[in-house]
This record gives sequence, C-alpha cells and structure tokens, in this order.
Amino acid sequence: MTRVVAFGEIMLRLKSPGHERLFQSPMLEATFGGAEANVAVSLASYGLDAAFVSALPSNAIGDACVAELRRFGVDVRHVRRQGDRVGIYYLETGANQRPSKVVYDRSGSAIAVASRGDFDWDEILDGARWLHLSGITPALSASAAELCTHAAETARAKGVTVSCDFNFRKNLWRYGKRAPEVMRELVRYVDVGIANEEDCQKSLGLETGADVHAGSLDADQYVALGKRVLDEFPSLSKQAITLRESVSADHNRWSAVLCTRQASHVSRRYDIANIVDRVGTGDSFAAGLIHGMLSHSDDARALEFAVAASCLKHSIPGDFNRVTVAEAESLMGGDASGRVQR
Repeated sequence: MTRVVAFGEIMLRLKSPGHERLFQSPMLEATFGGAEANVAVSLASYGLDAAFVSALPSNAIGDACVAELRRFGVDVRHVRRQGDRVGIYYLETGANQRPSKVVYDRSGSAIAVASRGDFDWDEILDGARWLHLSGITPALSASAAELCTHAAETARAKGVTVSCDFNFRKNLWRYGKRAPEVMRELVRYVDVGIANEEDCQKSLGLETGADVHAGSLDADQYVALGKRVLDEFPSLSKQAITLRESVSADHNRWSAVLCTRQASHVSRRYDIANIVDRVGTGDSFAAGLIHGMLSHSDDARALEFAVAASCLKHSIPGDFNRVTVAEAESLMGGDASGRVQR
C-alpha cells in the first residue's frame, strides 16, 4: 500500500451553530481539524496508508484528537505526546454577503514549541512515497518553520516526493519573519506546489497582477502564473492553483489549473450554490491531487479528480472530507444531479 506522510498541526475546532455569529448562543460545536490532518484523513479514506505527524499534549483533549484520527484509519504512531496545549480555532460561518470568520488561538501550542530533535525524519519517512506540508505550520514559530524545512530536505534526499500547499495566513506570521523569507527556502525542496489565487503572491512574494476579488477569474492568467512559479523554483515539477470565484459566502464557482514543465491543464468549473462548509476545501483539493497523481499517470485526470473531490467537500460540515473515490469519480463522469441513490 502506498504510504503518504503529512506533517503539521491539528486543532480543536469550535464553531457557532448553523450560521450564527460567534457566541450568539452559548453553544459551540467541537470537532478537530487542520490543513495537513485534513489531507491525511482524505487520503486514508481513499485507501492509502496515510500517516499524520505532529505533537499533542498528553491530556484528555489530545487523547480525543488522536482517537478521532485513528477512527478514520490514519496512522498516528509518530504523533509526539508532549507540550501543554492543543491549538484552537473558532469558526463563524458566513451567509450571503457576510463572510465567514476564523479566530486563531494557537500561541504556545505543542507543535509551535516542538524542536527539530523531537522527530526522526529518517525513521518517519522509511517506506514513504510522499510527504505533504503546508505554509500554515511554518507560520506558527521559527522552530516549526525549521521543522518543516528539515522534513522536506530529508524527504528530498531520500527520493520521497514532497508537496506543499502554500497556504498564506496573515494572522499567523508574527514571530519576526515574513512569509516569503521562510517559504521560498522551503519550496527549494518541494516537487509539487499547491496554491490558491493569492498564495503565490503572499507566500512566495511574486507579484501576480491578478485581481483575486474580481467577479470572475481568467484561467489563462493563472496558467501563466503557474508557469512563472515553475520558472522561479527549479525544484518544482508541477504547480497547481485553485480558482475560487466568490459570488457570495453561499455561492462559489470552483476550478483549478495544473502546470508542468511540459504542459498545462485547466479543469472543469463547478457552480456551487448553497455551500454547507467551505473550510477544508483547499485541503481536500490537495489530497485529491496527491491521490490522483499516485493513482494515474495522466495529470489532467488527477486534476479533475482533485477538483471533483473538493467540490463535494463544500457539501460536508467539518474540516474532514468524507468523500469516497467512487463519489468523486461519479462527479467527474458528469453525475452532478444530486438525485437520491437507492
């Protein structure tokens, strides 16, 4: 079975019920989530040997988090039980013209204070084909950034494919480094880059000239951007960019482009109305792309699988994408009716 390792932080997710404002009622829905853990859960559900590497405290919350990952079939042998706290994020789901909001409470979390010596990457990556990282964990602290770079460097030396979602989170970069200072060094060890419309600008410091707030996005513009990223970083063999056209908080159009050094591909565009939960959709795209590239030699098909799987994630509450390979492939095949299956 193909082994994929994801490294990062998993958090306690506290969400206001339905479309309520935070603390509009005295209840919050408690689940778990985080970019790299979301990818591991998706890959495990696709039948891959998915491992998640992180640090969590030895307390009841850490125990519940590990148990939840195990429930989805994720290998948690290399989750270090150390530190004092689990990171938290609060989520308020928007509606119509009111956007969703995220408030982070992650300072001093177990992974943010972990050090390079806490993880033996030679052992962790033994037998692995793929390592997945994101731009979120390096934003937590200087030590977390060093951990990510060391993991990527070790993986590349061992011939393990490295993917990185450049995710830019402006509210996390607060320890004295700008995102491009860290991310440009990390991407030197990355094979497959993943980004949304503005991550290349904010995380890598590349001026795009694209208006990400425009009513519609020109796919050709982002193909050109993907090729520019490949030119800028010789280590990269492929660059994917997701395109989200936001009509409102409830209504988006969703597609992606994938550039290699030989060709470029533009996916089908999905019109997604009545969004249930868009948090984690980028992670579901990353997982779909990894699965597609490991399962198919056809980059265009891998891209279509990733876009279909992440389209379906918009209909599922919570961070995790509870979608099967068959369901994503059915949507790829044109079955978008949503009719009851009996």
